Amino acid sequence: MSDSLGTLNGDTVVAVGSDHAGREHKELFLKHLEGLGVKALDMGVAPDVEKANYPDVAIKVAKLIQAGEARLGVLVCGTGVGMSLVANRFLGVRAANCPTEFAASMARAHNDANVLTLGQRTVGPKLAVAILDAFLAADFEGGRHKERIDLFEGLYGTEKS
Repeated sequence: MSDSLGTLNGDTVVAVGSDHAGREHKELFLKHLEGLGVKALDMGVAPDVEKANYPDVAIKVAKLIQAGEARLGVLVCGTGVGMSLVANRFLGVRAANCPTEFAASMARAHNDANVLTLGQRTVGPKLAVAILDAFLAADFEGGRHKERIDLFEGLYGTEKS
């Protein structure tokens, strides 16, 4: 396993999902995570699906995070925006749409983000993997950042199942 995974380990489960517009990045991420020794759950969509609704996939991943069946999630659609909007409706899910490595690292370190969203139409494959790696490598810093999360956790998301 890579030593650049922060506090993640071989028991860490990452749920990865996409709609039709993010399928190629999803497949790339699944292979990459496997190479890192991280358990990855493929939450769709299948290669033969021509059209998929991003909310269906985001809901599946968010529910896995809520239930503790996955520690982290990765969602890919055309821009990553739709996936983040849906995932953030669920209590305990903190999804961040991160177009850069710095944004991904800070989302984990300062916001305790547990779901990374990306856009396949806005981020190329090489950068997408680098963003994923930055997300995985960062650890939540706690402290003043925890105090800030406590201010909003539970205010927005209401979905429990």
